[in-house]
Amino acid sequence: MSKVNTRTYLLSMLIIPGMVNAQATNNITKNYKNKEIIMNTTQQNKDVVRKIFEEGINKRNPDLLKELIADDYVGFLGKKGAAGFLEPVQPLIKAFPDIQWNITESIAEGDKVVLSWKWKGTETAPYYENIPATGKAITNDGMAIFTLANSKVTHIQVLTDRLGFLQSMNILPADINKVVGKKAQNGQVNFIDRFLVPAPAIKEFKERVKINRDFIKNLPGFIEDVEYEYTDNDGNLILVTVALWKNQEALNTAKEVVQAEYKKTGFDAPAMMKRLNITMDRGIYTQTHD
Repeated sequence: MSKVNTRTYLLSMLIIPGMVNAQATNNITKNYKNKEIIMNTTQQNKDVVRKIFEEGINKRNPDLLKELIADDYVGFLGKKGAAGFLEPVQPLIKAFPDIQWNITESIAEGDKVVLSWKWKGTETAPYYENIPATGKAITNDGMAIFTLANSKVTHIQVLTDRLGFLQSMNILPADINKVVGKKAQNGQVNFIDRFLVPAPAIKEFKERVKINRDFIKNLPGFIEDVEYEYTDNDGNLILVTVALWKNQEALNTAKEVVQAEYKKTGFDAPAMMKRLNITMDRGIYTQTHD
């Protein structure tokens, strides 16, 4: 090998690793910056949601909420923007003037923030029409998944302890079995659903409930069912249905039969609930003592 070729070879052996290392360093720097951007955005999203509760709601600052809620956000009853966000909150503030939300957990990933809270307030004005204010200090738990874009909330999925709320308000007893004429005993179980139905969806929802109730009455192990309802200040329906079954096995079989009927008729219950913005709490209760 000539001296010139030898020199060129040696130079290339020195330069190529440097180029590779430089490229690798650039990639690492780029990846680091991307991760840093994602981390910063995630933290910003958490800060936005926390600010909504601590400075927007707790301090009764609706103007701030206009900055943190996207204009195309659609609330539970169809209103958009900050007004749509505030619509379900305002009746609580009116009935519980000292109400405060305390964030108990906050987790963020991507464009989502999952938040849990506990609020406490004293009911000094009626929350429900025709039901006197209790004057009690009431607490309630809830959680929600917030979706954000450009540091503004675009969508919220909320889940609250509505059964506990109704019990705290003395609307339902602490022993939920008391809402039926016949208590669950000797292995019997009460299957209890509680629905919050927006006013525009009430007619369609009630038609579906009637179909379901008529169907389960003919299933083995069914004993009886009852239905309780009232309408809140915004015209939304709160419906509690209680079905008493012979035992857990009969209830499990009934669930399978109902699902088979849904499939046969092409009815998609989760899709209907989502389309109509209906929320549901569900529980199975047994009699533990007299």
